[in-house]
Amino acid sequence: MKCLIVDDSKMSRMMLKKIISTAHPDWEITEAGDGQEAVNIAEGIELDIILLDYNMPNMDGGVAAKILRPQFPDARIAFLTANVQEAIKNLAIELKIDFIPKPITEGKVLQYVG
Repeated sequence: MKCLIVDDSKMSRMMLKKIISTAHPDWEITEAGDGQEAVNIAEGIELDIILLDYNMPNMDGGVAAKILRPQFPDARIAFLTANVQEAIKNLAIELKIDFIPKPITEGKVLQYVG
C-alpha cells in the first residue's frame, strides 16, 4: 500500500507516519507540506490512501482533493482537519472523500487506514 500524508504541520505528519508505519511497516508512506506539493508528488505514482489537511498555504486541501480525486478514483482519500465547517464536510461529500476531524488519534487513523 502507498499512502500520502499532506499537512503543513510537520508534527502532524510525524504523528500520522508513526501511527501508520507502526501498524503497517511494509507500507510506503510519502509526505507533503501543502496541497501543491501533494499534487506534484502524486504525478506518475500510484496511491492507495491520501490523508489531506484542509487549511494549508499555497494550495488548500479542497483544491488538492479536486485535482487528486479524478487521478485516484479508487484511492481512499480523507480530509483530516480541525476545520469542521459544514461547507468542508459538504465538499468532502461532493468529492466522494471522507472526513476525519482532528485531533489526530491512533484509533481514528487506524480505523480509517485499516
